[in-house]
Formats: sequence, structure tokens, C-alpha cells
Amino acid sequence: MNIPTNLKYSKDHEWIAMDGEIATVGITEFAQKELGDIVYVEVETLDQTLDKDEVFGTVEAVKTVSDLFLPMAGEIIEFNEELERNPENVNSDPYGKGWMVKVKVSDASQWDELLDSEAYSKLIGA
Repeated sequence: MNIPTNLKYSKDHEWIAMDGEIATVGITEFAQKELGDIVYVEVETLDQTLDKDEVFGTVEAVKTVSDLFLPMAGEIIEFNEELERNPENVNSDPYGKGWMVKVKVSDASQWDELLDSEAYSKLIGA
């Protein structure tokens, strides 16, 4: 199981990468494997400011629909529009082409509350 050490993770299986005050968010390899083939990603929160753990969108797989939770509070400033045409990027490249949103983080201290790769590995039993 690929769990990059340069990222942080939520207990809801989102990953987050920081670049200054901008964070990129997606779902983990574990999450996409649990969901199965992704057929649609919906984000209707563009330009909205959300609190940590609020739902920022949904991901639809062949068998189920799952909410996406924001790991850190902030404003959703970008949606990966490539996912509208190729939602399968979440399955094939969850940490690259499968990213979902970019967030202008409003409380950088929340970074320290997230799981590192070792703690996330333990959470999923990897």
C-alpha cells in the first residue's frame, strides 16, 4: 500500500499536502480501493469557506457514494476539473492526477492534528 511520507492524513482517509498556505486534498489509495471504480467526483463548494471535517464534496463509485471531508479549515479555491472527464484518475493515481481540491488554509495549526504516514498505516492496518 502506497502511503507517501510527505503527506498528512485524516481518519476519514483524505490526504493533504501543504505548499505555503495552499493545501491540495484527495483520497488515499486505501480509500479508493475500498470504494472500487470511481465514476464521478462532485464538488459544489468551490469558493466556499469550510470548517475542518465539513463535507466538501462526494465521490461516487460503482457500488456506493461517499462524502469527502475537509482535513483542514479553509476556502476551496480550485477543483480538479480533469476529474469531470476522467474520474478514474482517482483510482489510477490518487496522490497525483487524482487530487480533488486546493484549499487556502485558514488555520495552519490544524496540520499538527493530522496523522503522519506511520499513524495512518496503523489506522488502516497496513
